Order: sequence, then C-alpha cells, then structure tokens
Amino acid sequence: MLQPGDAFRHKFSYTQQDVDTYAAVSGDVNPLHIDEAAGAASMFGRRIIHGFLGASVFTKIFGALWYADGHVYMTQNIKWLRPMFTEVEYEAVVTVKEIFPEKNRILYDCAVYEAGSGDQTIAGEAMLLNKKQYVW
Repeated sequence: MLQPGDAFRHKFSYTQQDVDTYAAVSGDVNPLHIDEAAGAASMFGRRIIHGFLGASVFTKIFGALWYADGHVYMTQNIKWLRPMFTEVEYEAVVTVKEIFPEKNRILYDCAVYEAGSGDQTIAGEAMLLNKKQYVW
C-alpha cells in the first residue's frame, strides 16, 4: 500500500505538432507557442510550450499510469518555474505527501524537471480520491 515518500517517475517530451494541436483545441494561439519568428524574438529565444500542456503530464500519470483505476482529481495547484520547450526530455515526479485514509485521498507533491539539467520547471500539489486503490 502507498506510504508517504513513495514516488512515481515518468519521462516525456512534446513535439511542435503536440503544441499546435493543443493550441487548436484550447484556443490559445499565442504566437509565442506556434510562430517560430515570434518565439525567436521573445525573451526565450524560441517557442515555448503552453504551461497547461506541460502540466497535463499529471493527468496522464493519474489517469493512466499510477494507480489509475478509480482516480478522481480533487485539486491541483501549479507553479511554473521555467519555460518548457519542444523536443526536450522532461521527467515528472509525483510523490505521496500525505494520506487521508478515512476519506480515501492522497495529497501528492507534483514536480517536473528537465531531464538533462535537472532544473525544475513545474511545482505543485494534487489531491486525489480513489475508493478502489486507496484503501488502508
């Protein structure tokens, strides 16, 4: 059974096609994400991915990879620390922070790191309910 400190790691990256698709679906067509010239002229020197696209890795983890059967997202807070880019490998880490057995809930620490440098790009927490998996 899960205990505080248990962690799950997942490496991932995004392509420009992923960013373009996200822009179309979300309606966020800010040139900083989709226009090469605008990205090059920005303070970042190139296009950046959408912050919520970068953070969507947590829904992938909780929805498909980590005790996924029965998960219900209760809350998620996010702090963006650095921009994220296409074709760069990142590692998401979710760590059990606190367990609430009487409510079948776990509070997770959520982080994303650039795999090559170790620089953290996203920090946050998520509370999930799971009456199938979180039974102590």
